[in-house]
Amino acid sequence: MRFAFVAASCILPMRNCSRVSYLNSYTKTIGQLMLQDIISKIEEKIQDSSAIKSENRAELLTLMGTLRSEITELSKTHHEQAQSIAGFTEVSAHEATRKEPKPELIDLSVKGLSSSVEDLEESHPQLVAIVNRICTILSNMGI
Repeated sequence: MRFAFVAASCILPMRNCSRVSYLNSYTKTIGQLMLQDIISKIEEKIQDSSAIKSENRAELLTLMGTLRSEITELSKTHHEQAQSIAGFTEVSAHEATRKEPKPELIDLSVKGLSSSVEDLEESHPQLVAIVNRICTILSNMGI
């Protein structure tokens, strides 16, 4: 039996050629957990922000719940793209919820978020619609 080192303190037994597929699966699982953590942090930021009106807060939190499931699905086949969407969503939420928002930074981050889903219109239309709605709400906050 062979062993592969996955983490500094963890040794896992491996069989013949399954090592690569196991590590790929492990990496995807960790990546999906990280994406979920990013979405949770965004939800917390939205919940705690005094810069967001209550009606926008409720809609953004609902959209984040749907975005969570859409990104999880996307990450199964397009992990890097899912990371980009989550990252731009995080930056956009940060800029929109600052104590003193800077409209130019909101605009830049929202443009990045919108660009991150451009080529997914056919394959993931609901994800694109959710991101576009988030962009609209955040952009309007920067006015």
